[in-house]
Amino acid sequence: MQKFLNVAINAAQFAGTYIEQSADELGKVDYKGRADLVTDVDRTSEGIVMEHIHQAFPDHDILAEESTQDQRSHEFRWVVDPLDGTTNYVHKYQHYAVSIALQHHDETIIGVVYNPRSKEMFTAIRGEGACLNDMAIHVSKTDELNQALLSTGIPYEISVRWHKSMDLFKLFYSQTHGVRRDGSAALDLCYVASGRFDGFWELDLNPWDVAAGILIVQEAGGVISQFDGSESTIYDDEILASNGRIHEKMRDVINTVPY
Repeated sequence: MQKFLNVAINAAQFAGTYIEQSADELGKVDYKGRADLVTDVDRTSEGIVMEHIHQAFPDHDILAEESTQDQRSHEFRWVVDPLDGTTNYVHKYQHYAVSIALQHHDETIIGVVYNPRSKEMFTAIRGEGACLNDMAIHVSKTDELNQALLSTGIPYEISVRWHKSMDLFKLFYSQTHGVRRDGSAALDLCYVASGRFDGFWELDLNPWDVAAGILIVQEAGGVISQFDGSESTIYDDEILASNGRIHEKMRDVINTVPY
């Protein structure tokens, strides 16, 4: 397990170094949607991560955001977001990360999320806890919603689910210390794991957005579910993460807003 983690950390660090060196030379910015951006930096960062993985484990499968080939030929599969928070990166808002997870038969066993700007490295090994820069982290002990700080993300496309997200934002904002919308689900999950946020919810995410972060939250003592409380996987299009103490209270609010 430690070898797997070391490869993920090294890959994230090399990709992060490239991301920071390229911050002032973005080149072409493409659009996958109204506000869903992708740059040459995303693509090259993904190549760096994939090269590190292939060198160490040439037969492992990789699911990565910009190539999106969901291969299932091997028992081990890496799930990679080479730059989570591309819009932030393009606008020089310093909240973005490289996210790398390793699954064994669809169970996530390694999670790494690295913010190259802050040099914060969040890591987890299944069954062994979660760390920030090698120091153990734990979720918060906040047990009242009116004392909580939450985070969320908003779907890119204006739709029924966009309106649901906005309705939830208003409800949670009125019942808590506040809601932050920082633009990186991977880091939002890590902030729940480290106690900076007490809870997080979002609609319309992808496997590479959450694979590493889910494990990091769980290993830090947090709870992950779908909105109805059922077990969550990296393929669900909704996620609720919390310190566990306010989980059902967040669900009660979510259930007041119909689809």
